[in-house]
Amino acid sequence: MLLSLKDDHKQHISLLISQPTNVLQDFCRLALDYLRKGPTPKLYQTAAQKLDVQPEIIRNAVEGLVNLLVESCRHQLSDIDFHDTVLTLGFSEEHQETLESFYRGKKQEIYDVLSQLTLDQPHYHDLEWRFEVASRALQHQVTPLITMNLALETKTGLASDSTTTKNIVLQTDPTNLVHITQVLEEALQESRSQHSRRIQRSFK
Repeated sequence: MLLSLKDDHKQHISLLISQPTNVLQDFCRLALDYLRKGPTPKLYQTAAQKLDVQPEIIRNAVEGLVNLLVESCRHQLSDIDFHDTVLTLGFSEEHQETLESFYRGKKQEIYDVLSQLTLDQPHYHDLEWRFEVASRALQHQVTPLITMNLALETKTGLASDSTTTKNIVLQTDPTNLVHITQVLEEALQESRSQHSRRIQRSFK
């Protein structure tokens, strides 16, 4: 099968078509580094100066190459299919050999990254809570507590309705609950950041 990339990904990769083989090899290393650790703006700035383009263009090219490699692994392309896909994108035979060699050598590592990203983690299903206080005899020592029963669901098979539910009982005081809420809100804001969205788009 031939891999079909979105138009914007094709446009991002187009920068690499006109570059020498050694530059393409450098971009392959940048793509692998992106998969391992995320974007590295300093390296993109250096590459942009060498190629006399904007750093954003370098970053887009790296992300386009990441998408090509990830989608090829996701669809389990054979070396022949990967070869044909690369040629349809406009790369020369020399470039194709460079990309195919990189794909063949790093395929397992990319699979490992994908398996970590697609690992099905438990997700929220329901939450019950109640306030608890000590007896009247100990009112001078009372610290209100909140007891929560958190229900998490995990898929157990390919079917969307095949799940198991796990109940976790938690207990905390109001002050700590406020702190937990703040930390979760910060994490939610980070997930909506431009950096996080770029990474998420690379794996779609």
